Amino acid sequence: MEAFSERPLSPERHPPVGRSRKGRASRLDPRSAAGQVFLLQVVIVVLLVVAAVVGMVLQAASDALQQGRRESVVAAQSFASAPGVAAALQSRDPSAVLQPRAEAARKRTGMDFVVVMSTKGIRYTYPYPQEIGKKFVGAIAPALQGRTVIEQAGGPPLPAGRGTDVQAVVPVTDSRGKVVGLVSAGITVKNVAGLWLPQLSIILAGGAVALALAMTGTTLVSRRLRRQTFGLAPLELAQLYEHHDAVLHAVREGVLITDADGRLLLANDEATRLLGLPADARGRSVRELRLSEPVMSLLSSREEVTDEVLRAGDRLLAVNKRPTYPQGDRGGSVVTLRDTTELAEISGRAEVSRERLKLLYEAGVRIGTTLDVRRTAQELADVAAPQFADLVTVDLLDAVLRGWEPTAEGWRHLCRAAIGGDQRMTPVYPLDEVIAFSPRTPQMRTLQEGRGMLETDLRRSDGWREQDPERARKALEAGLRSLVAVPLRARNVPLGVANFYRMADSPAFDPEDLAFAEELAVRAAVALDNARRFTREHTMAVALQRSLLPRGQPEQDALEVAWRYLPSEAGVGGDWFDVIPLPGARVALVMGDVVGHGLHAAATMGRLRTAVHNFSTLDLPVDEVLGNLDDLVVRMDNEKNRGDAVEGQEGEGVTGATCLYAVYDSVAGTCTTARAGHPEPVVVRPDGTVTCLGVPVSAPLGLGGYPFESVEVSLPEGSQLVLYTDGLVENRAHDFDVGMERLRRALGGSGTRTPEETCQAVIDALKPSRPSDDIALLTARTRRFPRSRMAEWDVPPDPALVPSVRARCRETLLEWGLEETGFATELIVSELVTNAIRYGSPPIGVRLLHGRCLICEVSDGSGTSPRLRRAAATDEGGRGLFLVAQFAQRWGTRYTTRGKVIWTEQLLHDGESAASGVAPVDFLLDQFDDPGV
Repeated sequence: MEAFSERPLSPERHPPVGRSRKGRASRLDPRSAAGQVFLLQVVIVVLLVVAAVVGMVLQAASDALQQGRRESVVAAQSFASAPGVAAALQSRDPSAVLQPRAEAARKRTGMDFVVVMSTKGIRYTYPYPQEIGKKFVGAIAPALQGRTVIEQAGGPPLPAGRGTDVQAVVPVTDSRGKVVGLVSAGITVKNVAGLWLPQLSIILAGGAVALALAMTGTTLVSRRLRRQTFGLAPLELAQLYEHHDAVLHAVREGVLITDADGRLLLANDEATRLLGLPADARGRSVRELRLSEPVMSLLSSREEVTDEVLRAGDRLLAVNKRPTYPQGDRGGSVVTLRDTTELAEISGRAEVSRERLKLLYEAGVRIGTTLDVRRTAQELADVAAPQFADLVTVDLLDAVLRGWEPTAEGWRHLCRAAIGGDQRMTPVYPLDEVIAFSPRTPQMRTLQEGRGMLETDLRRSDGWREQDPERARKALEAGLRSLVAVPLRARNVPLGVANFYRMADSPAFDPEDLAFAEELAVRAAVALDNARRFTREHTMAVALQRSLLPRGQPEQDALEVAWRYLPSEAGVGGDWFDVIPLPGARVALVMGDVVGHGLHAAATMGRLRTAVHNFSTLDLPVDEVLGNLDDLVVRMDNEKNRGDAVEGQEGEGVTGATCLYAVYDSVAGTCTTARAGHPEPVVVRPDGTVTCLGVPVSAPLGLGGYPFESVEVSLPEGSQLVLYTDGLVENRAHDFDVGMERLRRALGGSGTRTPEETCQAVIDALKPSRPSDDIALLTARTRRFPRSRMAEWDVPPDPALVPSVRARCRETLLEWGLEETGFATELIVSELVTNAIRYGSPPIGVRLLHGRCLICEVSDGSGTSPRLRRAAATDEGGRGLFLVAQFAQRWGTRYTTRGKVIWTEQLLHDGESAASGVAPVDFLLDQFDDPGV
């Protein structure tokens, strides 16, 4: 500034004008600040030296007095306990004996006196003989009672001269403990100067050093002050401050200075005017001054700013900011403000552009966070309102919400998918309402023409009011004024319309706003189309999987079953389960998992489930079922690896599939289980005990060549088998062991629950908030086949005994009230037993089970299986299995470790067999007819 142009920047090189040589007086001049500080330091040093001397004198006197007390006690006690003292006191002339000894002891111990006295206080000894026989000066009563007395007292003159007399009085006792005299020893503490005079020189030397350091420090401080003030005298500094203050408040540029804590230290008149600061702003925090947010943020931060434009009310301010201490960390800053209101229009456009770029960036981040169509539409509405529009509505074609490919036929019917902003301020169609737009509305025109529509004043928009005149009237009364309708298009396919509204108190939309809305809609349309395509794929996968999973519980008597299936967030997966009734009052339980999600995993799951059904129909052992599944998965993997497979197909290969296969026999009460890489099933016994079946784990399906082990466990009636996939017990939050422990706790005490209650309790306890994998859960409570509805007996291998077998069968059926089924059952039993005797081998047995159906089983020790065929008219045999097949609902062969079992099932309806309606005689005639004759 011009005010400082007369002063050079380097005062050390060029002394300021008017600075006299007299001003360069001694730095220790008492009139200067440095000289006054030095005088103060001198006074402090002198006071410290005096205090040190006084303290040392007092300490020396105290130490001398304490030493005298100790020495007097020792001397008195030593003399009193010396041999012969007590006897001398009882002699005829104690002074003659004790005086020489007392003087010798006084000189030897350095005491000023050693006085021996009688119990009445009469001296027997004293350094001056003329004092012998006189009364002792001091307290002797405590000593006569056997105590030692230490005191300060005066008395006759002593060889040591005047001073403080410290004496000790001790008793002298004879052999019986009687006090026969007293001994007093004392010393005169007359001068302690000899104790502290040698140290006085040290104290004075320290004081001199302190004065020298004070003088040196004062000199250095004086030099530093002169450098910092550029050698100016106090008067010159005062003049400089006055000039600075005058210039500071005269310039047309605002100046603010803040400290490290954000308090305002200085604000000139121009800054006060530009920011509207209160009169008491100085010393207050900038956050208390109610400034605009940009200005307050600028003043509160520590960042440097160069020519940044900020809005303060109706002004635009060019701001510069620098730290007050650039080379240090002391904080504080100086801010200069310049009014640039003439640049308001240009700056406003720049601000609008910046806000729109920011909004486009925010739209790219916030729109499309999920693959849900409605959620994506709501994200578009939330981003645009209220930053761009006061009210935003998104209307989508119904086909888009369902995931279908949109067509032009559905344009007139759009569904309100999202609303952004305060919809209470104007009447709008509610969410999920289907709207039929008329051809003249901006919404329909933007769909047909594929471009945005701008309505700057809705009061003049006949097409918009034509849609719903009453609703339009209410909206205009509420203050609705301007509209921008833009199409949502992706891949040149219309998806819907986005409507942006502004109220009367907001500026109307202009062509630049229309261009921005179209850009925003383009970004949102891509996310909407991705969500639509995902919805379509997800719907197809769900439909496929639902068609492949069990839709209802099959009819069976062995188990009471309940299940749950929860898909993951990633979509449909490959988890499946099944309940398959088997002959002989048995049920197969299956639980499997194909790694992956989507259509491929669901299709693979369907193939494996169908294969399990087929293998279970063959009634194979559980380990053989898993072995056949393993071969199937290997073949499926080989098909995927062939050269004619589609490249890039989702889910190449099936490696990773797991399966658990269990068969429960309600007659024997046993469960045979094997598992291929699947989690072990859990058993809840009737008393609530939770255990595992102990099934050995085998390799997952698809590895090939690995055997599968099975285990057979006896289960009491009422036990609950819990089968599950790994998604139930393992997720990102915890590992498998933690999940198993949580499952055991959830199943604890479930012995009295129904399977449905157990399923719900497990899901409530273990279901994650955001499942990353599918969850399949199957709970089955065991039942035992009633013994009263079971009959079995052994049959000797003699054809002549077949009639007796039929008779026994007839009796059993009469007992069960099934006499109407007697003819068919006797025929079945007769044919099966005859074949077992003729073609099989012992042992032969018959078993009848009366449950939902009537089960007849004939077992023998042979491994050969009968085959159904049509017998010719000339054949002697081959017609028995025809009869069995016609009278039984189902029949088949089951192999055991001891042979085979041929079984049949007859459905019962109101006590009658389903086959009883067929005329046996007519049927036999039909079978024996030879169509070739």
